[in-house]
Amino acid sequence: MRIVVIVEYYPPHIGGLERLFQKVCEGLVSEGHSVDLITCALPGTDKNETVKGVNIHRVGVPRSGDRYWFTLLAIPASLKYARKADVILTTTYNGAFPAWIASRFKSVPAAIFVHEVLGKYWSRIGLGAVSARIFRTLENMVLSLPFDAFITNSDSTMKALTEWGGKTERMKRIYPGIDYELFNPEKYAPKRDEYREKLGVGKDFTYIFFGRPGYVKGVWNLVRAVPLIKESLPDARCVLILSKKPTEGYRKVETLIKELNLEEGRDITILDPVDEAELPSYLSATDAVVVPSLSEGFGFTCVEACTMERP
Repeated sequence: MRIVVIVEYYPPHIGGLERLFQKVCEGLVSEGHSVDLITCALPGTDKNETVKGVNIHRVGVPRSGDRYWFTLLAIPASLKYARKADVILTTTYNGAFPAWIASRFKSVPAAIFVHEVLGKYWSRIGLGAVSARIFRTLENMVLSLPFDAFITNSDSTMKALTEWGGKTERMKRIYPGIDYELFNPEKYAPKRDEYREKLGVGKDFTYIFFGRPGYVKGVWNLVRAVPLIKESLPDARCVLILSKKPTEGYRKVETLIKELNLEEGRDITILDPVDEAELPSYLSATDAVVVPSLSEGFGFTCVEACTMERP
């Protein structure tokens, strides 16, 4: 089959969803399918390249609001590569519109991966009233598109989609896979002391968060909790492996650290996102992983922590 995949981010952009689609695309190629992937261009990446058999086509987008620009600017490429496609795959939210347009104009069946349905909860995750209404409207628009199949990542997401009004006959639940070769605790145990030294935490109790400073991720609540945690564990260390996007969320973390008079490098340490191959070493080096999310459709962070045998 010739498969076109349309997603706003793909490696080297770092994230759980990016890793998932990388594995999906490479897995499809390994089974003999042809995969054309359309995604946002990133600084230092080629416009067109083939990586492990996946033909990657990157769309030039402004750096500010790149994922939102992708919704419009990916349409020409989506139409181009859909001409000879047997099926189109996309995900919520920003790849959905170009995927659906290409599907309808080129008469190609399309499936969308639905990772979360917030619905009425948009107003409960810290967004302003106007922003919450805008995002809820956009979510409604995406979910209203008549895709041929809706693939959900958990029973919880399928239930939320059903309650939203989705047609159950078009839904299928498929759990995301975990790379057990990568997240293998036995491989990284020997490096534990080396990475604790790199973090500068000595024998202090160390807890870690890794991910994006997005609204539903709850990282601000974790930062606010650090002084309270120190009351019970004075030597506890908080480590954040934190993406700089969304920019607004990252700045809010920095502001909170200053407002709470937390000592960077001692009370709390912020690290830039690390390479996928190195992430398990950091998890292995810490004493606990914190998942402060307000909502999760599936929860990669939790599953990866459990796989690494971290509480």
